[in-house]
Amino acid sequence: MTEATTVAEGFHFLESPRWREGRLWFSDFYSHSVMSMREDGSDQRLEATVPEQPSGLGWLPDGRLLVVSMRDRKILRREPDGTLAVHADLSGHATGHVNDMVVDAQGRAYAGNFGFDLMGGEPLETAALHRVDPDGGVTQAASDLWFPNGSVITPDGVLLVAETFGNRITAFDVTADGSLANRRTWAEFGPLPTDRRIAEILTQVQVAGDGVCLDAEGGLWVADAIGDRLVRVVEGGRITDEIKPGTPVYACGLGGADGRTLFACAAPDFHEGPRKAAKEARMIAVRVTVPAVSAS
Repeated sequence: MTEATTVAEGFHFLESPRWREGRLWFSDFYSHSVMSMREDGSDQRLEATVPEQPSGLGWLPDGRLLVVSMRDRKILRREPDGTLAVHADLSGHATGHVNDMVVDAQGRAYAGNFGFDLMGGEPLETAALHRVDPDGGVTQAASDLWFPNGSVITPDGVLLVAETFGNRITAFDVTADGSLANRRTWAEFGPLPTDRRIAEILTQVQVAGDGVCLDAEGGLWVADAIGDRLVRVVEGGRITDEIKPGTPVYACGLGGADGRTLFACAAPDFHEGPRKAAKEARMIAVRVTVPAVSAS
């Protein structure tokens, strides 16, 4: 692995880096923008404007983009003419801002939410994971998650979700109808915190898993939101690699022409006020040995 380099800068707060068809896609919370660019940061394009704050990204089997609209708790769908339509309304289901999301090969989206007012300083309340079917129907797929965040689905049909404040990665088997079964701990970094106040939780969490991505050998890269690092974890919880890029990082994605570029969303902190007020976020990149599950 080599040192981290800055690919692009001048953003507010970046999330959900996704490599697709030769471009890196990502959300910038406070400019309300979904962007894409080439591997080297050139040819930046505005792909969608989401007034209520974009986050998780994914694609339907026919290629249409899905994007989380955080504050109004919706998932939007970009039509071929570029317009945005409401794909699903989670406002009657999610108990906090809808956040990250993964979309499976059948077009089913699994979306987490905050569960409480994080930015307002409330104590943690656990949250549910919701499944959105291709027709927009919403079903609660799992509950009692300690801030469900970055998620991936492995080639053999296991959904992995990072519980940011729960010290763990949780796994579910995705059944034929999209239900989640056989819930288990895939990786445990420490015990559940004993206090639900965020300031106290942050002193007890060993790895605050935010965004995640999967490599071709089954390793999960995790952006540690409080550890200023990226860690590669394998099933059972062993950390095989650690990258300290010299900045806090909040999400990551593998991509590039050979699938061996680990992109990471960097910012000085995750607090809404200062991130809205400044453009200090960057997309950084590190070369790694094991490529993404597949290059697209």
